[in-house]
Amino acid sequence: MTRTEELRERLLGFRPTDTLWGWLGPGLVALVGGVLRFWSLDRPRALVFDETYYVKQGWSLVHYGVEMRVLSSLNEPDTAFVDGHPDVFSSTDGDFVVHPPVGKWVIGAGEWLVGDQSGWGWRFSVALLGTVSILVVGRVARRLFGSTALGCVASFLLAFEGLHFVMSRTGILDVIVMFFALTAFAALLVDRDRTRELLAEKVGALPRGVWPEGGGPWLGWRPWRWAAGVSLGLCTGTKISGLFFLAAFGLMTVWWDMGARRAAGVRHWARGALVADAPFAVVQTVLTAAVVYTVSWTGWFVTDTGYHRHWDRYNPGQGIQWLPPVLRNWVKYHQDAMAFNTSLSDPHPYQSNPWSWMVQTRPTSFYYESPTQGVDGCGVAQCSQAINPVGTVSVWWLGILALVVVLWWWLVRRDWRAGAVAAGMIGGYLPWFFFQGRTIFTFYAVAFEPWVVLAVTFLVGLWVGRRDPDPRRWRVRVLVVGGYLLLTLALFAFFHPIYVAQTIPYEHWHWRMWFPSWI
Repeated sequence: MTRTEELRERLLGFRPTDTLWGWLGPGLVALVGGVLRFWSLDRPRALVFDETYYVKQGWSLVHYGVEMRVLSSLNEPDTAFVDGHPDVFSSTDGDFVVHPPVGKWVIGAGEWLVGDQSGWGWRFSVALLGTVSILVVGRVARRLFGSTALGCVASFLLAFEGLHFVMSRTGILDVIVMFFALTAFAALLVDRDRTRELLAEKVGALPRGVWPEGGGPWLGWRPWRWAAGVSLGLCTGTKISGLFFLAAFGLMTVWWDMGARRAAGVRHWARGALVADAPFAVVQTVLTAAVVYTVSWTGWFVTDTGYHRHWDRYNPGQGIQWLPPVLRNWVKYHQDAMAFNTSLSDPHPYQSNPWSWMVQTRPTSFYYESPTQGVDGCGVAQCSQAINPVGTVSVWWLGILALVVVLWWWLVRRDWRAGAVAAGMIGGYLPWFFFQGRTIFTFYAVAFEPWVVLAVTFLVGLWVGRRDPDPRRWRVRVLVVGGYLLLTLALFAFFHPIYVAQTIPYEHWHWRMWFPSWI
């Protein structure tokens, strides 16, 4: 074995070679998950929960370039929009919107492409991203754990998880946040492997016994890390909470560089990572994300009707005076949005505490109607049509145990894979514990759900992959995992009617809601 091969094995470990199945396995699961998500996507024919904001704002962005204010003369703007009259906006007054525009542009793109007359257009883009995320999480798991089978397990868990399913069929922002965070994570994983291959080649080219002086070699332009920066900019441009993913993943990629240089025998590995890698990482992730975020506001910059677009005219002497007026107005917009986002505390019947999210004790009611006998296919005295994003508890409950194991393997066993999963949870979940007084909801958990799935997959890998001289015991462990996947599928099927607003007897709806109601 050559020195380069030795280094590659040390830096990269085992890499699966079944390229075809590496794509085909997660791809087939994503295909099934996509069919389920797109099936009857236009049901119900109503704007459900926060679609009342984001679907209309997406349409406004496509047609006006900014989010316009809904006409005050309209008593039922949602009804008008659903009935085929989507232009319910003032043509002169911009609306104060507390989230950046990327996610609404994504939703608006679906309306422009498919049409704004039904849920097919309102929800198309989100359903597409939700479907693609099933494939991405499978590919991420395969690369992270070195197993195509575990990649298929991860795709399966996400495809048949109820919260992800409902959020993928609803035209709001949270799946978009999840998607861009996940693609950034995937790009950084590819960058890690490509960079370590390059490092193995450069160090392996040296004579045996000779190790890199100083901080080690330069690791190239690293295009996948640039791609991660773009994705993180789009994530932050959807919801400002994407900044937490940016911070967590930025630190993660520099930490990986330190580990690579150290494993390759670089004498001053820490200095090399901090001097050669970290500044470049800041440019590739932080600065790139900032540029992408700013560009996403182009519609606000180039029009005159956006909210606060000419705030300086009516507030002379206020704001940051050394900035040009347009930037002064933009900063003021962000100050107002940040104040709203950090201080929102109005009571809501479905608000929840982040401590409860992993247990799924307080799902949000997105939609509920009570047709009576003879209406909408109701065959009994009273029926229910509901959309309740109840998470599949076989994923979330086992996820609690899996996260404990992940922390142990990261902090005690120093397993980089567990650290990568922990980074996703730190960026997506941990920050919400600092907003205990804010009005927040369980469905926000979909943003970090891929890392819950990866934690469960990591646990499955430890369980099945544990060495055992008796092959019968290994087969038993495989059967246990198969039973777990079947349980997940059964729970998904059980809750499916209240994921898609199917008309069912009221008692059947109540049976399915017993767990959240009881807790």
